[in-house]
Amino acid sequence: MSKTDEIDDTSAPLIEHLAELRTRLIRAVMAFIVGIVLAFVVAEPILQFLLAPIEATLRELGDPSPTLQYTSPQEYLFTLFRISMVFGFALSFPVIGYQLWRFVAPGLYRSEKGAFLPFLIASPFMFLLGAAFAQFVVTPLAMQFFLGFADVSSIFANLLSGAAGDVPADVAVVPETSDGVRITFFGKVNESLDITLKFIMAFGLCFQLPVLLTLMGKAGLVSAEGLGSVRKYAVVAILVLAALVTPPDVVTQLILFVVVYGLYEISIFLVARVEKKREAQLRADGYYDDEQEFDDPLMAEFDEEESK
Repeated sequence: MSKTDEIDDTSAPLIEHLAELRTRLIRAVMAFIVGIVLAFVVAEPILQFLLAPIEATLRELGDPSPTLQYTSPQEYLFTLFRISMVFGFALSFPVIGYQLWRFVAPGLYRSEKGAFLPFLIASPFMFLLGAAFAQFVVTPLAMQFFLGFADVSSIFANLLSGAAGDVPADVAVVPETSDGVRITFFGKVNESLDITLKFIMAFGLCFQLPVLLTLMGKAGLVSAEGLGSVRKYAVVAILVLAALVTPPDVVTQLILFVVVYGLYEISIFLVARVEKKREAQLRADGYYDDEQEFDDPLMAEFDEEESK
């Protein structure tokens, strides 16, 4: 092994490693707390942003004043806390990732550092890309599908639509109906946010597929040829995934299938590139044998007997 690929000089005893781990954890937790506080300050605008697909769908369906409710005194506050924790972690991830890197980096070879660091950067980027895809594409389609089954007129619209013309404007009159029970959407804040966050998490994790498979390819756990040979099984798995994480809407499921399958093909391409680079490095180091295998009668006879 070359001198440039040696482990850093950190032969500290166990106690020093534990002290280092404690320091890194304290810094990561402090960064997480600061991120929660900063996210809580803008939690309400974030909530409005996350619920924007629901609002847009309700307005398209004829609701002039989209309204969500909460049914317990602490529900809205806990919803803001939940948003603060999720986005606080997102804000503090660069610091948390840096602390993790600083702790494991001394135990890695320099070649391993160069291989691991790009994935540490690519992983949050791909997660954000998947989250944006969920927020701007998948969630609006899902809301149109779910809310399209009900009469989503708000209380305000329901009351005024049937009010008599001679009733003063400041008096609300409930119109009499005789055509059965009116089904109206009264969404809860926490439940509406829950489905949005589930889509964000699901697609954020799905977009980690190229990062995960490329890292496994770099470690020699998978190969481009192997991934290509199980392509038909991957198609079935992606179809099942699309049926589980999306509403029973063919358009949404088709979009998820196309995106995830595209990521799978990109993963095969990236793993193939990793294999070519590894082969070139081995050839440069003199460890790769380019000679074609020659026919050896003795080996052929041995293989034939072994197969029997």
